[in-house]
Amino acid sequence: MFDLLFLVFLAPMVGFLLLAFGRDKWSENAAAAIGVGSVGISAAVVAGCVFQFMTSPPDGGVFSQQLWTWIDVGSFKPELRLRLDGLSLTMISVICGVGFLIHLFASWYMREDPGYGRFFSYMNLFVMSMVFLVLGDNLLLLYLGWEGVGLASYLLIGFWYSDAANGAAARKAFVVTRVGDTFMAIALFLLWRDLGTLDIQEILKAAPAFYADKPDLITAIALLMLGGAVGKSAQLPLQTWLPDAMAGPTPVSALIHAATMVTAGVYLIARTHTLFELSPFALSMVGATGAVTLLIAGFTAMVQTDIKRVLAYSTMSQIGYMFLALGAGAWSAAIFHLMTHAFFKALLFLASGAVILGCHHEQNIFHMGGLRKKLPLAFWSFVIGGAALAALPYITAGFYSKDEILIGAWAGGNHPLFYAALFGAFLTSIYTARLIFITFFGKYHGHADVHAGHGISYNLPLLVLIVLSTAVGGFIHPPVDAVLPASPHAEHSLHTTIALVSGGVALLGVGIGYLLFFGERRFVTALGKNPTAKLIAKFWFSAFGFDWLYDRLFVKPFMFFVHLTRKDAFDTVVMSLTQPLTALNGLLARTQTGQIRWYAASMAGGAVLIIALVVLS
Repeated sequence: MFDLLFLVFLAPMVGFLLLAFGRDKWSENAAAAIGVGSVGISAAVVAGCVFQFMTSPPDGGVFSQQLWTWIDVGSFKPELRLRLDGLSLTMISVICGVGFLIHLFASWYMREDPGYGRFFSYMNLFVMSMVFLVLGDNLLLLYLGWEGVGLASYLLIGFWYSDAANGAAARKAFVVTRVGDTFMAIALFLLWRDLGTLDIQEILKAAPAFYADKPDLITAIALLMLGGAVGKSAQLPLQTWLPDAMAGPTPVSALIHAATMVTAGVYLIARTHTLFELSPFALSMVGATGAVTLLIAGFTAMVQTDIKRVLAYSTMSQIGYMFLALGAGAWSAAIFHLMTHAFFKALLFLASGAVILGCHHEQNIFHMGGLRKKLPLAFWSFVIGGAALAALPYITAGFYSKDEILIGAWAGGNHPLFYAALFGAFLTSIYTARLIFITFFGKYHGHADVHAGHGISYNLPLLVLIVLSTAVGGFIHPPVDAVLPASPHAEHSLHTTIALVSGGVALLGVGIGYLLFFGERRFVTALGKNPTAKLIAKFWFSAFGFDWLYDRLFVKPFMFFVHLTRKDAFDTVVMSLTQPLTALNGLLARTQTGQIRWYAASMAGGAVLIIALVVLS
């Protein structure tokens, strides 16, 4: 099955080409068959690879498939070579497995949309690019996939481009992530200059010796790589694009902002872990970035009213957990949480899509309420997915992965990161309970009847993800021990203690959420009238004012400069040279009258002028 690894990217590539060049000719059923079927082929190949990897692993736990030499210029010969090890196997399992379920759900969700075929062409392009990113055996191929997911996300976020706000959200995502991509590109140039290769494994082998006496240089490179990671993974300070990206269709949010693209930064740091281990400062910055982001996003999610934006800030917070784990040296725990997060967050996003469609595209949770009986499958999806997000002890997948992060942070001596993660878990359980109680309990505040989804493309993805979000998903351990450094060791008694503490914190948060947001919510309503509380809530609602700050630091100065240079001096000089020629052109154009007598006279006059010049010379 390993020999068919190339099909993992080839199938969605073919699907993208078929849909892109013939999308106006395909029926909805044909477009769905191509879009969903191509990712289904990838998922089937990945399933076969997982089975073979577990039963008959390749030599050294690594399978390499060279397809061709991509570029051959002097000593620069990057190859299009795929590398399958425990880390990339975990990633493609999430991308293609969860991605297939999301595609299947989208075939129901996007029905009767005029851009049905176009939608699946973009989705296939995204999956293809993400597979390139994680299977590429050199940083150039990884960067190709990195930019490919940026392009595909721009197309998907702005899918409903007739609304100017959606186009603005797509441009914002594209521009903000390009900032991080620029940092990453500079890091690649430096690595090529120093080591003469972009092959990931060769870099990891050569870097310790080369940078042993160059701590400042390796720190700069690692920080530049971190800059690329925070852009794609929506971490501080490049996190502002993610909430606006909810402008895209809900399956897009499930695919890009839960299971794949936002985890690319986590994968990048894990894949190039040696570079960060050589720079303790850069590694500590990874953990600090994750800790601050998860707390900011947690507070912000507490006051959001849009069901998708709550989940968006939740995603930002959970990716922060992964960065925190990487910074604490809990490498395998970060990838474990990446996997479980894909399960329960994709479930929550898809269920939110069912709620939004059922409520006639309403997204304000305060215009919902009482939906548990009207949308039973969506309700239980939220209950189980929310329980996993809040990490309720022992019964959810999220508990096991968060517990590993907490253990790694404490055992590694990173106590500030441990307490930040624990407090973040407390906030998570509160805003998760708030979301569920307001949306599904109490009285319905909508203005039309609620319609529940039906059919296998609606039911099957939710049911599978429900199972994976329980303890079943928590017992699936990614085979990354041979790829990533060992996590800090902890005694069994410490495991038990941390499990009890984290479980208690999760239950306490849910209990507080119940007291505050179940029923009449009188205390919260009264608190909302307090001027100080209103000011704090407004600050949290604005995501700590980062959009306001960036608008004044970058956008307004840029627009002012554009206004000043709207008549560029250089353009004025260049255009002044063309003015005499333009005038001469206008003069000669006047001679084109269409009258034969005038043309004959012009020819005779020209002949006389030429003869006179010859005679006089």
